[in-house]
Amino acid sequence: MHILLVHSLLFSIGLVQAAVTAYGPHVQSPFGTTTTAASASYTGAASYDRTILQPPPPPDPAPPTQFNVELQTGGVSGLSIQHIGSFFGFSIEFSVTTQVLGLNSTFLQVPFLNLMANLQQRGGSVRVRVGGNTQETATLVASTPDGAALEKDYSGVSNPTSTPPLVFTSEIIKMMAEISALTNVYWYMGVPFNDTQHWRLQIAEVGEAMLGNYLIGLQAGNEPDLYSRHGHRPDYYAPEDYKEEFGLLIDAMNADSNIPNKDLLIGPNLAGVWSPTDVWETGFATDFNQNLAALGVERYPTDNCYAQFGIGTPRNGQEMFPTFLTHQSGKNIVNEFPGAPAYAQSVGKPFIMSETNTASCGGFPGLSDSFGAALWGIDYSLQLAYSNFSTVLFHVGGQSVYYNPFMPPVRNQSTFQQWTIGPIYYSALVVAEVLGSSNTAQVLDLDANDGNDYTPGYAIYENGQPVRVALTNFISDPSGNSDYTASISIGGTVPAQVKVKYLLADSVSQIYNFTWAGQTFGGPFSSDGRLNGTLDIQTIPCDQTNNVCRVKVPAPGFALVFLTDGALSESDQSATMTFPTTTYTNYHGGPTVTIDPSVLATSNGEKGFADSLAGTSQGRQMSSALGFPQALPSLVAVMAGALMIGRLALVR
Repeated sequence: MHILLVHSLLFSIGLVQAAVTAYGPHVQSPFGTTTTAASASYTGAASYDRTILQPPPPPDPAPPTQFNVELQTGGVSGLSIQHIGSFFGFSIEFSVTTQVLGLNSTFLQVPFLNLMANLQQRGGSVRVRVGGNTQETATLVASTPDGAALEKDYSGVSNPTSTPPLVFTSEIIKMMAEISALTNVYWYMGVPFNDTQHWRLQIAEVGEAMLGNYLIGLQAGNEPDLYSRHGHRPDYYAPEDYKEEFGLLIDAMNADSNIPNKDLLIGPNLAGVWSPTDVWETGFATDFNQNLAALGVERYPTDNCYAQFGIGTPRNGQEMFPTFLTHQSGKNIVNEFPGAPAYAQSVGKPFIMSETNTASCGGFPGLSDSFGAALWGIDYSLQLAYSNFSTVLFHVGGQSVYYNPFMPPVRNQSTFQQWTIGPIYYSALVVAEVLGSSNTAQVLDLDANDGNDYTPGYAIYENGQPVRVALTNFISDPSGNSDYTASISIGGTVPAQVKVKYLLADSVSQIYNFTWAGQTFGGPFSSDGRLNGTLDIQTIPCDQTNNVCRVKVPAPGFALVFLTDGALSESDQSATMTFPTTTYTNYHGGPTVTIDPSVLATSNGEKGFADSLAGTSQGRQMSSALGFPQALPSLVAVMAGALMIGRLALVR
């Protein structure tokens, strides 16, 4: 991969001159783990927990370590629908947008831009949802009391997880528009659904005006099947009631001339109390077909709600760990939606997984942030693709969850080399390369190794021809005895050689410092969103006599086999624009702004951990203009403009 570096001053000296200090214990460590990072004064946020689990022992009996992968060409049955390269995206809890995306439209988070640019370069674009429980009570206002782009109203908390209402300004959406201009991110947002008699449609009005075609969906209701459980609807609230409210929303949007596109809604966004069939039977998808952009659901394979909130079933991460390290794990989630993707196709709509991750209520320490989770994320997402889901969005929940794909530091440390990149982001990077940027990729579950649960494999086809093979080894075995070799043939023939990229770690229980093709995002508090290290793409000669290409997959590990040079260049096709910065938020040793750690986390009902976010600025004035930015001021701030102080360079 080529990386194009743009060194720039992010914003002028004096715009921000304060460091940020967190105070007071506000994070929960269910298993009593507290660690200190060498790079920061840090004590205990879940995002940086150092719990390391014991890897499961190799299975007994052991799976075969030699097997054939025979790929067919032309007329292959069982292929998925065609997929775009941005199939694997992210769901960002609304309340943490000012941590993850940026403070406002003049201060974008450079590591986030780099992370999105990595995916854009591989898949062509990126899909991101801004939503979650906190979208339900969000209100767009002209300005906030302290001038921040987003704040919480703690006087109006609700849910068992004490989710407070949000107020935000158009700076949030303006910031999203500028991110799109830089990294080709397409957005999902949500219309507040807590008051169906007085619809707050400003998010749709301003979203369409500012984002234009970059707004691809408006979620209508976040997990409505949990509304009665959370006290937001009567106990008798049912799919028919949700449909009726959805219809009221459509009526309101049709009457609003400031919403030109009436066909962006997404529903029913179920958590699992109702089944999709319960909703289909109301006529939801047919009666509202012209207003729907997609049909969506949300699902986690399990939860850790008891440890966080004392509700539900107690679960232990060590005991749960083996259940994630199998091909069946992804299949089990798909099996919860029998016939749903096919039904969506029958009514002409994509079927999307709007929110998911390892476990709701924040995940598990040592599991959700492990290399095993990276392997799980790859296999799970490819199983969704094979099963004709059109998009999957992995959740980012804030400082007090374990499963974040990426997260800024718990406190400002003066430079932007301090993000922590989790295993699920590695999964996203890999899947973007697996599917490539042709937007014609079709996925086939190979039922590899006679369907062995620990050694799954997928073939990727484009225009009827196999172009890539994805091979996973879930087993952790330092002896090497569980490494396997897949002997690949293509219609009885093979190319002279294949290229292979490996995702590697020493153990499924390793946290941080994984490598993808020899490159890594490093450990906690150490990343600016760019891969570091020397790119390592291995060339494996094929056996022309026996017509096989033998690819070894370590235990544990993942191998992506490129069957042609074109397949490799498509997945890693050109220079990546990245955004290193020399910005210092304490450039002149300015005053320290003190905030509670609760501002560095989020709530997500029974789908994530319940902490909160508030503004971190005192008296900062931010623009509340509603028009689409003509000059995109952050292009100046981020990409240099008059503030350019660096150079352009190409590096390999």
